[in-house]
Amino acid sequence: MIQTKIRHGISDRESSYSMKTIKNQEKSGPVVIARNEHEISRKLISPNALRVLYRLKDNGFAGYLVGGCVRDLLLGREPKDFDVVTDATPGEVKRIFRNCRLVGRRFRLAHIHFQNEIIELATFRSQAPDEPETETEPKEADGAEQRRHSRMLKDDDGMILRDNVYGTPEEDALRRDFTVNSLSYNIADFSIIDYTGGLADLNAGIIRTIGDPDVRFQEDPVRMLRAVRFAAQLGFTIEEKTRKALVAAADTIVRAAAPRLFDEMLKLLLSGEGAKCYDLLRQTGLFQALFPDFANWLSEESEGFPHTRFGEMLECVDSRVQQGTRVSPPLLLALLFGEYIDGKTGRFRQQGMPWQQSVNAAVAEFMGETCPIIMITNRVAIALREIISQQMRLKKIPGRRPESFTARDDFNDIIEYCRITRGDKKDVARLLDWWTAQSRQQEPVPVPAELAAAGEAPQRKKRRRRRRKPNTKNRTEAE
Repeated sequence: MIQTKIRHGISDRESSYSMKTIKNQEKSGPVVIARNEHEISRKLISPNALRVLYRLKDNGFAGYLVGGCVRDLLLGREPKDFDVVTDATPGEVKRIFRNCRLVGRRFRLAHIHFQNEIIELATFRSQAPDEPETETEPKEADGAEQRRHSRMLKDDDGMILRDNVYGTPEEDALRRDFTVNSLSYNIADFSIIDYTGGLADLNAGIIRTIGDPDVRFQEDPVRMLRAVRFAAQLGFTIEEKTRKALVAAADTIVRAAAPRLFDEMLKLLLSGEGAKCYDLLRQTGLFQALFPDFANWLSEESEGFPHTRFGEMLECVDSRVQQGTRVSPPLLLALLFGEYIDGKTGRFRQQGMPWQQSVNAAVAEFMGETCPIIMITNRVAIALREIISQQMRLKKIPGRRPESFTARDDFNDIIEYCRITRGDKKDVARLLDWWTAQSRQQEPVPVPAELAAAGEAPQRKKRRRRRRKPNTKNRTEAE
C-alpha cells in the first residue's frame, strides 16, 4: 500500500492504490489521482499560476502544473515557484498573453510577467529528434539557402545543447530528471498524473533518475548537483543505481557551463541544508571536481590543526537561512573561503606587498583557480574583495569620514563578516557595536574610552603647509 510516513500532503485516501499498480504503470498507463483522493488545494497555488492555467484552458489548450511545485505541495512544503506546461507552442503562448516574454535558445520558454512574480511556461517536450540537422531552408527572399539548426542537438559526449522538440504530456514527463519531479497537476479536473512512479518514490523518500542514470547525467551533468540538493533538502536517499552512476560521472561535472554551475552552487549552499549538501558533494567526489585547489587545502593541516572553519561557517549560514535571514552571495563566499583567502593574503604580505594590494592579489588568485569551473560574476568578486579588505577600516574609529563608510551598500555585510568570524572577542564586539550605533545615528557617536585608550581612534595629523618658492624671475628683473 502507498505509505504516508513522509507525508505531509498525501492523503490516506490514496492508500487504495497498490504499489503493484504504480510499479506496472508503464504497461497500464499513468496513475491518476482524482481530486477527492489528494489534498492539493487551489488555495495553496499561486493566484498568478492559476490565472495562467485558466487562460490556457479558456483558449482550448491543456495546462499542467509540473515539477517541484507539485512535489512540494504533496510533501506539505511551500513551493518557491510554480512551473506550467502546455500543448500551446511559444508563438501561441505569445499571442494569448500580452505580458509574455519568450526567452532561451537551448530551451525555448515563455515567462509570464506579473507585478511580483514570473510564471515559467513551457511547451510539452519530447526526447526524440524530429528532423536532421542537414536540412536547408530559404534564408532570404532571393532564395539563398542556409543550414537549419535541429531543434534537438547533442554534443559528441551526449550532452544536450538544444531541446525544443515538442511532444505529449507523457513524453514531457519522461524527459524530466527525477521521478519525484515528474508529477503533474491537471487544471482541467484537478487530478494528479504520475507517468514514472514518482508517487511511490516520494513516499519512500528516494531520489531516482528517470531512465538510465548514466545517460541522464551524460545529457546534463548539472543533474548530479540537483540530485544532491534534493536529497539534502528533502531528507531523501539517492537510489543506489543513481548514486553509483553519479560517483562514476562526478569528474564530468566540469563539462557544464561555468555560469550555470555558479547558480547551482548558490542554490546548494543557500538552501538551508548547505552542510548536508557539502557532505554529499564530498562523498560523491563532486566537491573535489568543482574546487580542486580548495579541496586539497582543506585536506591539509595548518600548524597541526585541521581547517574546521569551513564547516562551522556552513552551519552558521544554514542557521541564518532557516531563520529567514538573507545571506548575500558575496557574504557567503567571504564566510566560506575567507580563511583560504587570508592565507594567500599573508603570503603576499610576507613578500612585502601593502595590505590592500595583498588582498587584491589573493582574491585574484582565488578567482583564477575557481572561475574556469565555476564562473563567479565580476560584481560578486568585487564585493567579496571589499568585504575582506574593509576589515582593516573597522579598526580605525572614527577615522576619516565615518559617515561615508557606514553609508556603503555593503556595510552590513562587512559588519556581519567580522561579527561572525571574530565577534566572540570582547574588544571586537565593542568595536562592532560602536559602528552599528554610528550607522543608525545622524550625528557622530562618541568613541568609548576603552577603545580610544587602546589606540583605536588615532588623532588626525595636521597637514603641513607647502612653502611657496620665491619668484626668482621677478627678483632678477628688478636687479
